[in-house]
Amino acid sequence: MANTVEVIKLSGVFGGPQAQEFRQTISELVQGGTQALLLDCGDVTFIDSSGLGALVVALKTVRAGGGQLYLCNIPKQMMMLFELTSMDKVFQILKDEEEFFSLNLPPQKARD
Repeated sequence: MANTVEVIKLSGVFGGPQAQEFRQTISELVQGGTQALLLDCGDVTFIDSSGLGALVVALKTVRAGGGQLYLCNIPKQMMMLFELTSMDKVFQILKDEEEFFSLNLPPQKARD
């Protein structure tokens, strides 16, 4: 199983059905061998408690698979929520995708 890197761009209201689908996607990526995962949150307009819960589950899933999860482009409202819930201390938060790819990570997986 090769080490792989994936980038997922989250958008709109992150919660409810989108959060459930997201959890499934993360599980499939980890089972497929993804070792480093970046969640680009630049287009998220709102995150609710189920969205925050999905991010925590994603972090646990990726770590359980021996990988690392990063977040970038966190909107101001989302960062305020992270700070209120101390999630800013739990997640590895990067400025942007460029910072992510400047890390010493395995090669990026080619998408079909």
